[in-house]
Amino acid sequence: MIYLCNSAEETQQLAKKIAPDLKPGQVVAFFGEMAAGKTTFIRTLASEVAGVAPELINSPTFQYLNIYNGNLTVYHFDLYRMKDPEDFLSMGFDELLYGDGICCIEWAERIETILPKEAITIRISHVAEMRRLIEMRR
Repeated sequence: MIYLCNSAEETQQLAKKIAPDLKPGQVVAFFGEMAAGKTTFIRTLASEVAGVAPELINSPTFQYLNIYNGNLTVYHFDLYRMKDPEDFLSMGFDELLYGDGICCIEWAERIETILPKEAITIRISHVAEMRRLIEMRR
């Protein structure tokens, strides 16, 4: 599915639209350049899924992982600083990919070779200053 979002608010509305379809154990892998809107999307998605206030959801850039416990547990990864899948595996994070929570992974290209084949992929790219093209594959 392909969506064109003309603002951060439209990106948030798209996240709200898909949140109810997520089930425990799903992995949502986000791809896109810096400032594409991955964190904006995840903030809304995690808020909807876990029932946590959006302002409490931030990208875990310097620690790799934030966990939001609520209606469902959301594991929010930011792998920007990760070098390769071996780093991910050595930290034991792969166990979370097959757990009961929902994994949202920013910079999923860092571990693309070890993502579960059933992962939902979301690619976000800039089209114009505020416009984003969002491609989702389930």
